Amino acid sequence: MKYSFIFCFCTLLLSHVAEAQMQLFDLKEVRLKEGPFKNAQDVDLKYILELNPDRLLAPYLITSGIPVKAERYGNWESIGLDGHIAGHYLSALAMMYASTGNMEVKNRLDYMISELEKCQQKNGNGYVGGIPQGKVFWDRIHNGDIDGSNFGLNNTWVPLYNIHKLFAGLTDTYHYTGNEKAKEVLIKLGDWFIELIRPLSDEQIQNILKTEHGGISESFADLYIITKDKKYLETAEKVSHLAILNPLEKKEDKLTGLHANTQIPKVIGFEKIGVLSGNKDMTDAAQFFWENVTQKRSVAFGGNSFAEHFNPTEDFSGMLKSNQGPETCNSYNMERLSKALFLDKNKVSYLDFYERTLYNHILSSQHPGKGGFVYFTPIRPNHYRVYSKPETSMWCCVGSGLENHSKYGELIYSHAENDVFVNLFIPSVLDWKEKNIYIEQSTKFPYQNSTDLVLKLKKSETFSMNIRCPEWAENFEISINGKIQKTEAKPSSYIMLNRKWKSGDQIRVTFKTSTHLENLPDGSNWSAFVNGPIVLAAKTSNKDLDGLFADDSRMGHIAAGKYYPLDQAYTFIGEKADYLSRLKELGNLHFRLDSLELEPFFEVHDTRYQMYFQNYSKEQFKEKHDLLIRQEIEARALEAKTIDKINCGEQQSEADHLYKGEKSNFGYEDGKFWRNTSSYISYQLLNKNKLGNFLDITVLEELKMDNISILINEKPAQIVAAENKVIRLNINKMEVVNIKIIAKNLINSPMFYQLRIVND
Repeated sequence: MKYSFIFCFCTLLLSHVAEAQMQLFDLKEVRLKEGPFKNAQDVDLKYILELNPDRLLAPYLITSGIPVKAERYGNWESIGLDGHIAGHYLSALAMMYASTGNMEVKNRLDYMISELEKCQQKNGNGYVGGIPQGKVFWDRIHNGDIDGSNFGLNNTWVPLYNIHKLFAGLTDTYHYTGNEKAKEVLIKLGDWFIELIRPLSDEQIQNILKTEHGGISESFADLYIITKDKKYLETAEKVSHLAILNPLEKKEDKLTGLHANTQIPKVIGFEKIGVLSGNKDMTDAAQFFWENVTQKRSVAFGGNSFAEHFNPTEDFSGMLKSNQGPETCNSYNMERLSKALFLDKNKVSYLDFYERTLYNHILSSQHPGKGGFVYFTPIRPNHYRVYSKPETSMWCCVGSGLENHSKYGELIYSHAENDVFVNLFIPSVLDWKEKNIYIEQSTKFPYQNSTDLVLKLKKSETFSMNIRCPEWAENFEISINGKIQKTEAKPSSYIMLNRKWKSGDQIRVTFKTSTHLENLPDGSNWSAFVNGPIVLAAKTSNKDLDGLFADDSRMGHIAAGKYYPLDQAYTFIGEKADYLSRLKELGNLHFRLDSLELEPFFEVHDTRYQMYFQNYSKEQFKEKHDLLIRQEIEARALEAKTIDKINCGEQQSEADHLYKGEKSNFGYEDGKFWRNTSSYISYQLLNKNKLGNFLDITVLEELKMDNISILINEKPAQIVAAENKVIRLNINKMEVVNIKIIAKNLINSPMFYQLRIVND
């Protein structure tokens, strides 16, 4: 997506904003009215209340030696990431209570904080967490015994990422509800962490930060905001990952191949630390990152990455072919970064991206009827998405999903001193008690291109109402009490309405939208229909929706059903403009295009769909389409004989297969991930129904078998062949395949690219 950086205010407003920084309203000051966002909030509330606090707390009680009141949840909550959902749950409860005033939510939140306090008191050193074998793990770190990899730190699954969720949950609890007990637990936890890393050198700390660690730096910046104690800001700076910060400060793009959501929370931390410390290099680095991701790496609905990693900016073909499209957690964090930069830089353009992503990714990532959160949103034509269930699914995107739909009121409005800014056209009520200003917004946008605002005041007041003119809006017009105002509406700007307002004054905003085709950022011949900020897609089939609502399997979040061939997707032949002209409006943002019906993507659920369409000239079609057919036949043939596979060095693929290792490096070269070791690496693959006969190991460089040994289920592997950079092992009649590759004499192994169980 491309977003212009026009920031055009009237002269009076320019000087006014320079004097007063933009600020958010508290969530409790905004209430949603009926509409898609209110429905999403209500569905989220139901899901939140279906979760059992005692089961979420169980990992913390186990670690503290306190008898559990209920068994912990399964799935990710019992295979290494134990306790991470509880941190998200605190945040979701806090924001949902602020957004709704629901007392059951508040009671649950207070209960969880009390239980966490008991765990902390039992531990006796300020620590509270659910990380398995936490005492042993943290003692090793404190003593400088550190072996960091992209998601494994001393063979523990992202422990700092895990504990960051608790830091964030405690912070949000205090911020949104004023819970003093949460503040006390948070400060003690922060002091424990400072003591934990006190003996470590800067180099050792940076080694720890190689492993995904969430927004741990932001958490200490938040502690500084709460306490004003500089030791927390100093710690925030100390745990900022320089391998990411330094290139960004130099305006260098080193993101390709990196695990995407690992990086975004770091950048949120850079932005916050930069603001608090006055370090402009850090805030500029955050802005550079945002521009790079939103303009070069994001697709039409706002998401980025595939299989959780940033793809090359010049090649989105991997995303188009994958069932693991943009991850919802990425957009959750990009929304947080956009909000922070908007408040810091006072640039309306950040709202254009925020709005696009809010409607098309965040809103669409929850099932609007049954509830359940989406992990991956594929852009592969004719594929589908999978939804979580409260009892079975404990993925990261469940945690962030619980939060996403609890805070829709955060940026509908903002203010600077006495002035109000209307940022989003969402039916809602703003009750600014401090200034005795009450505003009700009524709108059916995006189904109707207008919004109405009615002011209720205790007495007449002079202030500015500032209405955002989005970059997509056409013929933008404002009337007050039925009288059209003479305004100059420019894209990505505010229109300032400064006057003495009286109770009952009405503002009506009208505009037009048009449908256009938006290309992928790599310039390839794939494009999506977009009307205003709304991405349109077509439902294509409700067949073969395997695992639509996920079970409790390790990879249940992936839509692993049948791939429909790309060459059978709907394709444009000729001029794209012809297809735009053929759209027939059906009402409510639905359009007929030949056999397809396009509709807002956030309405598309329980189905396969097509969002991106390939375009050929008449001259290109046969040659290019025939090539695509051949590629699809080859890809289907390989997948048909594949029982299980691991992409080495690719974070989720390795985590899904229980990676462990020591003295191991990973990287990305020529579009392929890899991992090597000078000690060992191990994985677990599943040979379903014992259908596979061989395990093929592919390397990216010269194959030297003398430097490695391979064990299968703790026995020497039976090597069938080792040639052409492929090692073939016999796994006949094995259902669970535990493979361990050992480097001999501390010599680096080859770079392993892929492990694949095949049936021939």
